[in-house]
Amino acid sequence: MQYAILCYNQEDVVGAWTKEEDDAVMARLMVVQDRLSKQGKLGPVARLLPTTSATTLRKTAGEPMVIDGPFAETKEQFLGFYVVNCDTLDEVIEIAKELAIANPGVGSYEIRPVGVFFARGAPEQ
Repeated sequence: MQYAILCYNQEDVVGAWTKEEDDAVMARLMVVQDRLSKQGKLGPVARLLPTTSATTLRKTAGEPMVIDGPFAETKEQFLGFYVVNCDTLDEVIEIAKELAIANPGVGSYEIRPVGVFFARGAPEQ
């Protein structure tokens, strides 16, 4: 089963990292990613740009409203995600723990099972 690991952290802290600090975190994350890739467990990985570049489409009873920014009610922002292919939730939790060690500071990783959807006519992978 595929699981999404959603990465949350304090954007102001991450955004204040020097290039050297950011490169060091990315190097530690690449160790985890390389191992998962060799095991055939790693799907797409994305690092999202700052929330100041976000746009939200909020559903309403009428026409949807488009708003600049994420408008989350927390100190943590959604910064990126992994898609991993694991047999059990416990296995995904262990991977999330590795990622948390590689990426210092506060934050959280939300794990959700992924249902794969292929648009009509799109090739299956």
